[in-house]
Amino acid sequence: MKPADYLSACRDYERIEKAIKYIETHFDRQPELKEIADHVGLSEFHFQRLFSRWVGISPKRFLQFLTKEYVKALLARPTSLLDAAYDAGLSSPGRLHDLFVSCEAVTPGEFKAGGKGLTITYGWHRSPFGECLIARTERGICWLSFIRNGNRQALIAEFTAAWKNARIVEDGNRTRPLIARIYDPAMWNRSSPLPVLVKGTNFQIKVWEALLKIPVGTVVTYEDIALYIGLPKAVRAVGNAVGKNPVSFVIPCHRVVRKTAEFGNYGGGPARKKAMLGWEASLVAV
Repeated sequence: MKPADYLSACRDYERIEKAIKYIETHFDRQPELKEIADHVGLSEFHFQRLFSRWVGISPKRFLQFLTKEYVKALLARPTSLLDAAYDAGLSSPGRLHDLFVSCEAVTPGEFKAGGKGLTITYGWHRSPFGECLIARTERGICWLSFIRNGNRQALIAEFTAAWKNARIVEDGNRTRPLIARIYDPAMWNRSSPLPVLVKGTNFQIKVWEALLKIPVGTVVTYEDIALYIGLPKAVRAVGNAVGKNPVSFVIPCHRVVRKTAEFGNYGGGPARKKAMLGWEASLVAV
């Protein structure tokens, strides 16, 4: 997806999300294309084109990626997936490289200082999954989250509370170049990893680092993550750490599901999580 397409993609996502929610509600009778198109206020023709423009595959194929049966098939893969993910240099089937990320944690002293001495620049930007707030320091991205119900104030309050002692400056011109790096698969490049700066407990950071090893188009369970970090009984704590991920999508907490193959919760909303997984699955499939 080209940067010039992001404004259109964000508007598209609002209809995609509405469609996903409708399908969830009426999944038992598998609504036809016309019914879903009517619900989002488009003709069948324009709804079909919307999907092609947004994700590159048909609505029917995309929605297959959002079913419990598809998730079950992914979970049937070997449990050594996280260990094997990067062995061949490609982190997912076919020609697609992962969103390679270089993750750095703040020092204990910096953690205690709550960002004191740091200057953080943030901006509001449109993305394929709706409007997002992204923030960066000179050391890397330190925040990415998505607006829900148009509520910017709640999001900025959460962000500033996390970095309460930092100098925070709004400057969308400085954060805009990151959008293309994050949402354009053609720019997902192992030789030029995207730097991320995170602030969390040692346990949280260990969990977030494990999330970075989940390949595109793949899901794992909370139990898989707990086993991978050597704490198989800490499933609930893993779930809490996943939920505290400060850099959504880049650190792919959306790729963790329940062992029952239910998608589970997501800070940006369950429909957005499903849209991300469907979008990524289609990238691998094409």
